[in-house]
Amino acid sequence: MASEPIVYVIDDDDGVRGSLEFLLDCAGLRVRGFASADAFLKASPPLDGACVVTDVRMPGTTGIELLEALHARGGTPAVIVVTGHADVPLAIQAMKAGAVDFIEKPFDDEVILSAIRRAISDRAADADARAERNAIAGRIATLSTRERQIMDRLVEGQANKAIAFDLGISARTVEVYRANAMMKMQAKTLSDLVRMATIARVGGV
Repeated sequence: MASEPIVYVIDDDDGVRGSLEFLLDCAGLRVRGFASADAFLKASPPLDGACVVTDVRMPGTTGIELLEALHARGGTPAVIVVTGHADVPLAIQAMKAGAVDFIEKPFDDEVILSAIRRAISDRAADADARAERNAIAGRIATLSTRERQIMDRLVEGQANKAIAFDLGISARTVEVYRANAMMKMQAKTLSDLVRMATIARVGGV
């Protein structure tokens, strides 16, 4: 079972950081604060399913440089940048670098909470989708060449007789391979098979 998501708050302003940590704790969210992006990167905390809330302008590593470092490490947390009014162009630059949102200071409690919850929910949905694609790819890998040929033609909407003619085999043989493919793919219906094949194709399988 996946661990409960955590929010990392990165801000060199002790007051802002402490206030946000308190807000998130009261909202029932796990939270851990860092006084700088450098301290965060040095600690290298677990990022799976995490949300990072970072100031965009800080001494040392900036919020944008933090995003670049996380990408270089292969990290996939949702990152929300917090910015003063004068730093909005920087925040937009951060969005282009992969941040999911930016919030201007001073921010309303509900605005930041909603943004964090949305980011966590979206990232969890992304993780679920990746897991499903990987599971489907694993099932496809178990198909024989003939089973894969028949599955691809079924997904294209071809009838058994048309597939049999196309592949130079009997309709009965198509039925056997079709049943095998359905079983290996764990598809109860043809629509299940179509959905899985579509997901696989989007994932490049």
